[in-house]
Amino acid sequence: MGEKLLKNKWWWLWLSMLFVAVIYVASLTHFRIDLTREKRFSLSNSTKRVLRELDEPVMIDVYLTGDLSAGFKKLSVASDELLSEFKEYAKGNLQYRFIRPGEGLPDTLRYQVYDSLVKMGIKTFNNQVTAREGEEKTERLIFPAATVMYGGRQLPVDLTSGKSGMDEESTLNYSEALLEFKFADAIDKLTRKEFPIVAYAAGNGEPLPPNGKIKDLFVTMSKNYRFGVIDVRSGRLDADTINALLIVKPAEAFTDAEKLKIDQYVMHGGNVIWFVDKLYAEMDSLLRAQSDFVAFDKNLNLDDILFKYGVRINGDLVQDLKSAKQPLVVGQVGNQPQIQRLPFPYYPLLSSPSTHPIAKNLDDVLSIFPGSIDTVKASGIKKTILLASDTNSRSLSTPAIVSLQSVKNEEDLRRFTKSYIPIAVLLEGKFTSLFANRLTNELRDSLAMSTTKPFLPVSSKEGKQIVVSDGDIVTNVVTESEGALPMGVQQYENYPFANKEFLMNAVDYLVNPNGVLESRSKDFTLRLLDKEKITNQKTLWQLINIGLPILIVLLFGWIYQLKRKRDFAA
Repeated sequence: MGEKLLKNKWWWLWLSMLFVAVIYVASLTHFRIDLTREKRFSLSNSTKRVLRELDEPVMIDVYLTGDLSAGFKKLSVASDELLSEFKEYAKGNLQYRFIRPGEGLPDTLRYQVYDSLVKMGIKTFNNQVTAREGEEKTERLIFPAATVMYGGRQLPVDLTSGKSGMDEESTLNYSEALLEFKFADAIDKLTRKEFPIVAYAAGNGEPLPPNGKIKDLFVTMSKNYRFGVIDVRSGRLDADTINALLIVKPAEAFTDAEKLKIDQYVMHGGNVIWFVDKLYAEMDSLLRAQSDFVAFDKNLNLDDILFKYGVRINGDLVQDLKSAKQPLVVGQVGNQPQIQRLPFPYYPLLSSPSTHPIAKNLDDVLSIFPGSIDTVKASGIKKTILLASDTNSRSLSTPAIVSLQSVKNEEDLRRFTKSYIPIAVLLEGKFTSLFANRLTNELRDSLAMSTTKPFLPVSSKEGKQIVVSDGDIVTNVVTESEGALPMGVQQYENYPFANKEFLMNAVDYLVNPNGVLESRSKDFTLRLLDKEKITNQKTLWQLINIGLPILIVLLFGWIYQLKRKRDFAA
């Protein structure tokens, strides 16, 4: 008996030493295993790279804390878990804290803090909280946002995201999926040492400053890139210098010499985003005429070059029953017109049929008189539809008659039979030059005057282009009372559509191939509890959750005592 006890002592000693060794090794090599199906706790490689390359401390203040409803509490916990993961990869260069703005301050100072946060662009939210079941709800002002600080600069991060029409649970789940991208994107922008050069093409009737319709475009781009205007006719389009070229809403035809410069910019590795209206159709003209008008072709002379690259912008206008609203006259009250905001089919709300990171998890994008795009055969070019209409669409071919009363009866509604008409297409690969077999001496001479680089019939390396058949996606409304509104916001309506987000994602994808955009591809499945079952089976599950663990402990205790009796009896 004594020998058996001695052996047991040595066995326990070795077990204790092994346990201490495991703890020591675990303290040196920290790792986590993500067992979730959608890998919600795993960071993308680009995010890890940004965090590992931090050379100075990053401080993050998160304002979503305190008494919160269940949905916002879940978002707060998800933010904490994500930033804890960030901290692991940052190796001491990232700290974060959760704070309630203005807590402990007198009312006057607290409201000053609130005001300063709002001026930074942080949104407030009235959150209804129920302390206990059956009690009345109390409303609290919360800030579902954070501030990322680095090197004396700071950027606000809105923790909420969503699509129009989503309920609160879906919106917060959607927000959780984008947390990694939002924090990583803010850190990436603050720590970026070199800013890509993005040029805005001029010379073919494009809107230019001080035109208020492109104010938000210029402000947004200037914050994130080295951004400026280049005249296509006289400027030098050098792919080694200019990372991307924006062509926005041209109104005048391109000459062959201008197209050759753009073409060779692409052949040498340049990237282009085309925001092109093929037809002339403007709301200002419709309101001035107060009647129907015919949308006509602008004759921009771009059909051949875009066709060569793999797309064709059609001479039509896309309508969709899922559309933004426009003030329309619906009747008369006495001598006064009765105006009501109604869905206007010429303003389709676009979404993405693909899972590409540029457009995935993106809210609706507002378009104004867009045309449709067809993809055509182009050897070696990968085509991805980024934006398309919804499931109840139609296209009106030229001559397209634009009318304020485009949908008059039920018969008109039955004509919206098309689905997912492409409006924005991404092209990737090695492009073939439009001038590969048609370069005249005159064009060769004009090219020699603008660049020292040789003519290339095929791209020297893979490039990217995005073709969008609506120039108004990146313009903004200008009002007499408020001036220039943000991109994607309509007059009389404060809801911001995702136009600006689409633009920034598109440009970032072209100029920053190793950026954090891939983290937008996360997709969290919303697994909701059945509320009816919760109510009906509440008592049963409470008994199981409380009673079952106690029964298991008692069962193991009984088995252990039974085993001891048998051992001593032996």
